[in-house]
Amino acid sequence: MNHADVRVERVDKERVVSSRRWRLIAWVYGAAGAVYAVDRVTKAIVESRLAHHAPVEIIPKVLRFTYTTNPGGAFGLFGRAPYLFLAATLVVCAAIVLASFNASSRMLAIGLGLVLGGAFGNLTDRIVRGSGLNGRVVDFIDFRVWPVFNLADSAIVVGAALILLAGLRRAASR
Repeated sequence: MNHADVRVERVDKERVVSSRRWRLIAWVYGAAGAVYAVDRVTKAIVESRLAHHAPVEIIPKVLRFTYTTNPGGAFGLFGRAPYLFLAATLVVCAAIVLASFNASSRMLAIGLGLVLGGAFGNLTDRIVRGSGLNGRVVDFIDFRVWPVFNLADSAIVVGAALILLAGLRRAASR
């Protein structure tokens, strides 16, 4: 193999790596956009149809949709610290943006996107539903044995689990 062939082979490998990297980045931001859009739409529907109304039973004695709001974090925790949530959200989002350029698997990319979309969904609620960052997040999924939550909260939890699983899989393959 001569030097020209080696250079062509190296350029081809770099193109494949670059193409894969951009596909994974697209998964991150595609997942984030989808979560954000679905979160915003479901919250708007719930607010317009369930605010000031009785809960709607979906599965009797198991699942109902209950309109509520909370000033806290995921699942209503730590409600008296809005600036803590702003700082945490901004740090997490910045870390995800940086990590998106080095995502090594589709599972990791989707996990990062789920967390990013969920974080932005709840941050948007805080901004539009109150003064400053003291706004309240709309929640509606009520299993009756757990605090009421929303799709953004679910996306954050599922995304974090996917990130953890992707890390464990990567460590096991080394």
